[in-house]
Amino acid sequence: MSQSILQKQHALGLGGVAIGTAFEKISDEKAHDILQAAWDLGIRHFDTSPWYGLTKSERRFGEFLQTKPRESFILSTKVGRLFTPVPEAEVPPTMWKDPLSFDYRHDYTADAIKRSLEESLNRLGLDTIDIIYVHDLSEDQVGDRYDFFMEQARKGAFKVLSQLRDEGVIQAWGMGVNKIQPILDCIESADPDICLSATQYSLLDHEDACDRLLPAVEKAGVHLVSGAAYNSGFIAGRNRYNYKNVIPKGMTEKRDRMAAVAKKYDTTLVHAALQFVLAADAFAAIIPGASRPSQVEDNVAAWKEPIPAEFWKELKQEGLIYEKAQVPA
Repeated sequence: MSQSILQKQHALGLGGVAIGTAFEKISDEKAHDILQAAWDLGIRHFDTSPWYGLTKSERRFGEFLQTKPRESFILSTKVGRLFTPVPEAEVPPTMWKDPLSFDYRHDYTADAIKRSLEESLNRLGLDTIDIIYVHDLSEDQVGDRYDFFMEQARKGAFKVLSQLRDEGVIQAWGMGVNKIQPILDCIESADPDICLSATQYSLLDHEDACDRLLPAVEKAGVHLVSGAAYNSGFIAGRNRYNYKNVIPKGMTEKRDRMAAVAKKYDTTLVHAALQFVLAADAFAAIIPGASRPSQVEDNVAAWKEPIPAEFWKELKQEGLIYEKAQVPA
């Protein structure tokens, strides 16, 4: 496995889910302001996907990044769905609040990956993409067709992405999923470099990842990037959890107990959540999204804030953090 292309300065990035209108309608102007705030604050690691807003997020990131020196930032996007323009009345129901007029289908064949990459480059208006993630190849997205699509990816996506990496077309590839098992399956049958693990390793929920995911990627030499480390806003107090409105039993009480400890040490749960993820050796970066520039500012503040060691010790003593989990030094 190759060394991670994400250096220390890329540890904090900006994810594109919110800019793709996952939680509210965001205008082009507001999206630009969020991206500009990230750039002005020194963020040079950007993650998007054609899925976000049915290609809207990619277009917005591209419009902004086209004006920047290409060697000055790291960009990742995703493959696994193909998009077809349709009349507005025929846009399928999705999680996006204000998507563009496209229909889509999952396709992990080699030809589909090449087409998806070409279309992403066109939308972004760029000549290169650094990291490609195989997106949403997991049971929560494809249901009982998981085995079918995984086999399709083994014969198609995994092989073609390794070839493109070896040819220097991309720098790295891996899975971009909301579950652990697809990353483990990919490692067993291919040679990914870096995987985007969303929702599976957070301050509130990390036991399974500690036991299964982190040892496996460390053994394989695969790096991780954290997505949705705030459990899609739940840690920040939103009434949603991992992109859904159903809150797992006991999770609100756990969050409130942790928040009380954070207040005692004059910090916040959001700040602690960001630092908790980056404390794990397996994670090279974290890419929280933002619906407004102030959220980007707060993420940067969280990255830099000194949090007392006693805070982490108390969380462990109270059984609120798994005993095997790494915490900031």
